[in-house]
Amino acid sequence: MSEAPEGGPTPGFLVWRLSMKWRVAVDRAVAPLGLTHAQYSLVASLYGMQHSGLRPSQRRLADHTGLEPLYVSKLARALETAGLLERTRDPQDPRAVQLALTDQGRDVTRRAITVVHRLLGQLLEPLGGLDSPRAREFTRDLATLLDAPLDPFIDHDEHQQEQS
Repeated sequence: MSEAPEGGPTPGFLVWRLSMKWRVAVDRAVAPLGLTHAQYSLVASLYGMQHSGLRPSQRRLADHTGLEPLYVSKLARALETAGLLERTRDPQDPRAVQLALTDQGRDVTRRAITVVHRLLGQLLEPLGGLDSPRAREFTRDLATLLDAPLDPFIDHDEHQQEQS
């Protein structure tokens, strides 16, 4: 375990542990619906995008979920085989593949979203629940961290000095 200067776990270690705890919990929660956590991330994102009137390409969905495009392609093929989504060529760009949930896919995704939402409520209960000020602040902090660029080849201290 990585130790912080005070002897406790580092933020990086805690982020990793929380992400692993969440991934395992979601995997277990959506397994009865025939999904894995990665598949859930894909279909739930696709559900939200379709609800907004979009029919995203695999690439756009990869960018949205943070998953590698090749992995999204593999997941999409498996979900297509399971009858949960359709993959079609984009009429505007024959190289691109568009994704859409089937009726069965929408039904499974709605049920999975309900299950994961309950699980999220359990996770955020120590912060006062899903709609608490602490949970909203936590969500803002997570969004800030996700927006921060990460480059393993940049020395943070050197970069800070260059910026000054």
